[in-house]
Amino acid sequence: MSGHSKWANIKHKKAKADAARGVNFAKFSREIIIAAKMGGADPAGNFRLRTAIDKAKAGGLPNDTIKRAIEKGAGGSAADNYEELTYEGYGAGGVAIFIEAATDNKNRTAGDIRSFFTKFGGNLGADGCVGWIFEPVGMLSFDKVIEPDDKKSKEKPREITLDEILEASLEFEPKDVYEEEEEIKVTTSVENFQSTVEGFEKIGLKPKTAELTRIPSNSSEVTDPEIAKKVLLLMEKLEEHDDVQSVYSNFDIDEDLMNSINI
Repeated sequence: MSGHSKWANIKHKKAKADAARGVNFAKFSREIIIAAKMGGADPAGNFRLRTAIDKAKAGGLPNDTIKRAIEKGAGGSAADNYEELTYEGYGAGGVAIFIEAATDNKNRTAGDIRSFFTKFGGNLGADGCVGWIFEPVGMLSFDKVIEPDDKKSKEKPREITLDEILEASLEFEPKDVYEEEEEIKVTTSVENFQSTVEGFEKIGLKPKTAELTRIPSNSSEVTDPEIAKKVLLLMEKLEEHDDVQSVYSNFDIDEDLMNSINI
């Protein structure tokens, strides 16, 4: 399994600390502000804003905070100074790392990111050094068991099968459909992302999550415990930075080794 999936699973399982939630709330708000500035305050006509709101709600961001972020973005002033940037580099052991950021001070952000790479045995590289490894895709996830929207409803939970999602997705030309733990995932091209999400919704299969992400085309195996720890600590430090929106890597660390590392 690539670093993309493993790191997502680590974050999900750790689910720790109110401080970490606060960082995520800041990231959710920033994405909503930028999306509203770029495409307007109406989610019905601004798909990026709609997906940002859905992701924020799934992450627990309060509705009042979402509303304020939309108003700030649509008003322009709060988003005027945000610049979307990417950073690329190598972690310990030569694993590739790709970072998406939104910042109002690129010198501060670049300095912080460079210091994190240095501290944990890596180095920040030039644009393009690892970007070619990470393919931009749309990703949809569906729970295998969908609970009724109304908790008091007598309606029974609905089971979703891989075959059902696969058959439904054929007209949307997916890149891949596969199972992962309790979810079924569908990946699409960036160009087909919006039409795929809306197509599933029209047939009554609303994805639990839908987002643009990046998937590595190759993996870098890490077997040394010290290198593995440095890679995971670097990933965690980058994720915690307010200006960093997403972090991707191609590391491949054995599950047992991963579980033995205390970070």
